[in-house]
Amino acid sequence: MVATNRDEVPTNYDRKHELKAFDDTKEGVKGLVDAGITEIPRIFYHPPDECSNDYTFDHEESQHSIPVIDLEGLFDPTKRKEIVAAVGEASETWGFFQIENHGIPFDVLEEMKKGVLGFHEQDTEVKKQFYTRDHSSSPVIYNSNFDLYSAPATNWRDSFLCYMAPIPPKIEDLPEVCREILVEYSKQVMKLGKLLFELLSEALGLKPSHLNDIDCSEGLLVLGHYYPPCPQPELTMGTSKHADNNFMSVLLQDDIGGLQVFHQNKWIDVPHVPGALVVNIGDLIQLISNDIFKSVEHRVMANRRGPRVSVASFFSTGVRPSTKLFGPIKELLSEDNPPKYRETTLRDFNVYYREKGLNGKSALSHFKL
Repeated sequence: MVATNRDEVPTNYDRKHELKAFDDTKEGVKGLVDAGITEIPRIFYHPPDECSNDYTFDHEESQHSIPVIDLEGLFDPTKRKEIVAAVGEASETWGFFQIENHGIPFDVLEEMKKGVLGFHEQDTEVKKQFYTRDHSSSPVIYNSNFDLYSAPATNWRDSFLCYMAPIPPKIEDLPEVCREILVEYSKQVMKLGKLLFELLSEALGLKPSHLNDIDCSEGLLVLGHYYPPCPQPELTMGTSKHADNNFMSVLLQDDIGGLQVFHQNKWIDVPHVPGALVVNIGDLIQLISNDIFKSVEHRVMANRRGPRVSVASFFSTGVRPSTKLFGPIKELLSEDNPPKYRETTLRDFNVYYREKGLNGKSALSHFKL
């Protein structure tokens, strides 16, 4: 069966064979675009309701705007209280906010976006050297869809990822086209991440160092996403709806648009704000805050415009084997607020998340008491 419009989803074809054929090219979605396709392969078809924009509210509606928080004056005690309150409210109600005056120079942000673009648009044979699905084989992994073989539908996106902390890779192991900016950007994001965890700790009523002391900022995974222009965006997704399997994400996005967050049963655009960064709460912060802070679903729409690039910095320490357990923070619990989740190692949490894939279901439910 060949589907020709969004009301038809192919079911009777050898999906596994087509996935492997796509994977074996090691050229990703960009390879399809370079080949000049005008119709997307069946593996990329999503159910019509998943691609729907019917329940989207534009960001211009003020009551549905992602909070934008200015960090200027953070070291003035009065101003800091205001910022902490704003971060706390955004983390409780949205799980998402944007930050301005965060300390990372504008030119570093621009160079990082160029670096991601440069990686994905370099000579295919050079790029193929990094193509793998074995997370233990290299500090740099490039592929299309980490959950290619487990997800119900394939996303219109290629990615590379680098484990930048706690053990930084050797400089010569990083892609030549973006290695210097990758190192510089990672240093800057690590510094910002520690600051944000201070603000989140204070917003929870804990001492500023609490989340850093329990290693929330120890690990950093940087992902460079590339969304080529799509000839049939109504049939597919750039990224399926999901919540992040980490403590916190810091996202740098370009001006193409497409990122949306699910808020009050509506999909709401996260607009590009020049020089700003998007911050979102991950599943692990929701778990250890015992549902005070929310890890919410978000997605990226496919687009005829492009390529769109984004840089997602994931704070998580699940890279190395560790027996350290994470559960609801004891200081936040009481008779009226008993623990809602069982303790887990980060590795176990991440293994479950990867095996589950972006199937639209929360990983947190698996760990609920």
